[in-house]
Amino acid sequence: MAKEGRTARQSDIARLAGVSQTTVSIILTGRARENSIPQSTQDRVMAAIRELGYVPNAAARSLRGGRNGLIGVHTYEAVFPVTSEDYYNEFLVGIEEKAVEMGVDLVLFASTQGADGTRSIYGSGANRLRLADGAVLLGVERNDDELERLASEGYPFVFIGRRDTVSSLMPYVVPDYDSALRDVVTQLKDVGHGKLAYVGNRMRNNPQEDRLTAFTRHAELLEIPTTTPQFLSPADLDTDRVAQFIKDDVTAVLVESWELAVALSDAAASAGIAIPGSLSMVCLDIGPRSLAVDNWSHIQVPRRELGRRAVALLMDLLDGRITNDHHELLPVTPPSFATIARPRPAPTSATRIDG
Repeated sequence: MAKEGRTARQSDIARLAGVSQTTVSIILTGRARENSIPQSTQDRVMAAIRELGYVPNAAARSLRGGRNGLIGVHTYEAVFPVTSEDYYNEFLVGIEEKAVEMGVDLVLFASTQGADGTRSIYGSGANRLRLADGAVLLGVERNDDELERLASEGYPFVFIGRRDTVSSLMPYVVPDYDSALRDVVTQLKDVGHGKLAYVGNRMRNNPQEDRLTAFTRHAELLEIPTTTPQFLSPADLDTDRVAQFIKDDVTAVLVESWELAVALSDAAASAGIAIPGSLSMVCLDIGPRSLAVDNWSHIQVPRRELGRRAVALLMDLLDGRITNDHHELLPVTPPSFATIARPRPAPTSATRIDG
């Protein structure tokens, strides 16, 4: 065991796992397979590493011949996005595709999850990501303190998304929501919409705020009247609320999430308000594959390409081709006209809206 107050060494790992220090070194440098190290031995060594909180010395590893060819993936979400229905699965697919193309291996840092379901890079007291040359980080849950600490240590990482307080400290790749909302608002204006409503999620994070900011800016630039943005849960988006849109002369509603889109669609149907005949709708995201979202007008966030680009940027960072202040925007596919229609003339008091 490592003495209290002393950083664990490979010799400590070797003693705890009952193997030679050479075996530990081979496993840590990713050469276990070529040296025919049994999986059971690898498992014992990795268990010892976790128990001791061992952090590889990056400088020493560089002197031994450079990188180990391992790229880490860490998510702040409660569950790793391994199922096809998970929103973040497409990011992971893109990460894997690009890793294969570039000839590097992936390490999914599942052990960063704590007993309460949250994930922390430093949950064991040490930076678990140092087992890899660098890492791709993703997830809407916030831990800006960890990102600041990671950057201060000089550990190479790329974030999928943007964080206001730490954006200058790390490379990131993010959807171009400003251009996307410009296209959406322009599209609605071009077919004659004269008043727009915006319904956002109650939980506010950078992606949601970026969309709202872009919507507000482009509605003002195009001189299209809007109602005050509403931040609702799906349960709040009921028939009364949809009927109020009609009373307020709103002709199109933009919703931030597919959950809100489902709620709006159901409430409109219950109220006898046809979409898009009486009210157009645009969803500013996309839901699970099992949901028939192609029946709705929605933007298409390039999730797989974001994953691919994050890996490419990480390799550029490791090779010194970019610096920590490198930021990229990826284009977002504009919506179809599935639930966008030319607005009907405003009904008179004697006109019944029956869809």
